[in-house]
Amino acid sequence: MSVVITGAAGFLGNRLARNLAKRGTKVVLCDQVAPSVPPGCRALVGPLSDTLGAAITKGTTHVVHLAAVVSTGAEQDFDLGYRVNVDGLTRTLERCRKVCARPPIFVFASSLAVFGATKDADDDTPCTPLNSYGTQKAVGELLVNDYSRKGFVDGRSLRLPTIAIRPGAPNAAASGFASSILREPLANKRAVCPMAASTQLWLASPRSALRSLEHALDVDGSAFGAYRCVNAPGVTVSVEEMLCALERHGGDQGLVDFKMDPAVAAIVGTWPARFTTARAEHMGFPAADSLEDMILNHIEDELTTKF
Repeated sequence: MSVVITGAAGFLGNRLARNLAKRGTKVVLCDQVAPSVPPGCRALVGPLSDTLGAAITKGTTHVVHLAAVVSTGAEQDFDLGYRVNVDGLTRTLERCRKVCARPPIFVFASSLAVFGATKDADDDTPCTPLNSYGTQKAVGELLVNDYSRKGFVDGRSLRLPTIAIRPGAPNAAASGFASSILREPLANKRAVCPMAASTQLWLASPRSALRSLEHALDVDGSAFGAYRCVNAPGVTVSVEEMLCALERHGGDQGLVDFKMDPAVAAIVGTWPARFTTARAEHMGFPAADSLEDMILNHIEDELTTKF
């Protein structure tokens, strides 16, 4: 098993690399910034267009494509979003098609943002994105499916929920507040919530997302059926429920300031908050962590060692 991970300096990519390395897997980590490199693995640093040639070779068996410009960034910089989220994916698929000895298993991190103007979604809900990021991810799903149909890759697109609690500093994701309203108060810092307390979100913990990505690498591609895409497991929670859970685990919800942001609402407010994940369950994808476990996981992974 020889795995290439793009976007490997991000927290999901780096944790996935560590998990795979523990299984004895050879991993090539690609990113524009230097990632942490697990023992026995190697990193290629630079623009994806410059590193793909050395990363994906005849012997590559698996590719996990995580490299992306996130929601707000893609909305604010139209050209950059398409260059990274569509052109970058196309280049990666083309490299697989041209050089791999066998069609590699190709996992593409899609997003719930492919949906819009619907409160509920299942695996067969039409993609109706209402922002550039969601559109780019929907295009990506179609590309992965078509390259799979032609036998160039063994693709599988995974529509990930909003991830909470993300470690580290806030990023440019419109949904980043879902992490910050928990992460910052747990560290006794202030946070801003740009949406109402009644807002519902579809969430997955980092551990849940990693379990889904690893399962996507291992599952038989034929289980996806005609369309190589599945909604990853998650849970529906409201901002109010998140803040109540924060209090139960020692955080002060008084540190969260509500300041409505129409730009965030225009993106996150279009995403469904309730999903049916019957296909994922049938395919053996692990169930998502509860809200309580999201917080406990973060305390264990990010805070315990600091005190």
